[in-house]
Amino acid sequence: MRVCGVELKGGEAVISLLSYEGETFNIPDCRQQSFIISHSETTESIRDFQFAFKKLMEDYHVDKVVIISREQKGKLAGSATTFKAEAAIQLLDLPVILISPVTVKERLKRNPPQVDFEGLGLKRFQKPAFDAAYAYHNQHIFNVWGNEESES
Repeated sequence: MRVCGVELKGGEAVISLLSYEGETFNIPDCRQQSFIISHSETTESIRDFQFAFKKLMEDYHVDKVVIISREQKGKLAGSATTFKAEAAIQLLDLPVILISPVTVKERLKRNPPQVDFEGLGLKRFQKPAFDAAYAYHNQHIFNVWGNEESES
């Protein structure tokens, strides 16, 4: 199964692909590491983001998208652009999972990756997206599901 981890922050969607096949994790080469959403107030900009994201998911045969959830209220709340990007992703014909940062930390603590992140060939800014994809795979492998996650 191939999963795309997504961290939405500001006007950007940072992604990391991770597949798990035959008891082995693989990070496929990907032509893109993030999507910049400029002028999020225009419909055309959101449609362009959605089209580009969908095309990448199709090209790399992604089975699920895992998005790190953000606070909706308060000082640490996500921006309006991140929620627009989340909605655009959720409207694709792919299963979308929302996973909380707390759940990601718990899964990584319980079963940390057996390789140093620097050796994976990813950029440092992709680490949260990678962690989300890895945490989801671990939940799936070990069939550990809390009530923190939601599938849409």
